[in-house]
Amino acid sequence: MSNIGHEYKKKYQIIRPEVITELLHGTKVSNLAYLVGKQMHFTQEECHDLAVAGFLHDIGKLELAKYVRGHEGETLIIEELKYVRLHSRLSARILEKKGYSKEIVDMVMFHHENCDGSGYPMNLVQEDIPIGARVIRVCDVFAALTDDRPYRKAFDVNTAMQMMIEESKDYDIHVFLAFMNVVHYENLERIMNTSDLEQRLWKAELPWKAEAAEAADRQNPK
Repeated sequence: MSNIGHEYKKKYQIIRPEVITELLHGTKVSNLAYLVGKQMHFTQEECHDLAVAGFLHDIGKLELAKYVRGHEGETLIIEELKYVRLHSRLSARILEKKGYSKEIVDMVMFHHENCDGSGYPMNLVQEDIPIGARVIRVCDVFAALTDDRPYRKAFDVNTAMQMMIEESKDYDIHVFLAFMNVVHYENLERIMNTSDLEQRLWKAELPWKAEAAEAADRQNPK
């Protein structure tokens, strides 16, 4: 695509890139969390709540995006990490204001707590962390490791699993074992494949604006 065509696309894109990124990540976490809930014999309602919380768990990041750069090849600096750590509280506050259930709000609020007390925002341990948040925690880590990030490439599934095993003190052991069953026995490619959704989101443009971009390409070929 020519530079002019690219600028048309950029200018008239309805959905911002950071929103697309969060939607794709949320979809993966939601799918995984639902299946982990099934594996742990949760009720249908509980599995549904896991799926909703998984999809929306990082919604607060969109409010914080202007404070966090994450440029290609860079790690997040300390000041930016401080903002990142606000997102679980902010996400929970947004969902609470929208009338979501306490169960879903709590899953989102505490999805960065670790079972050894090293997480945030409240340094909770073990059973003090809502079970749904413990599920989201594991699924979120795996989805994040297997996604491309501005500062690194995605890890393959085996590498991601090995990294998580090495940090297993962070996770509820029963949740982690259920999660491992999902990874080993479910169709992981189907669960994690969001390419069709991504393509549809990037094409979410006003029709005549898309035509303008294509016309610009024809008039200004590479």
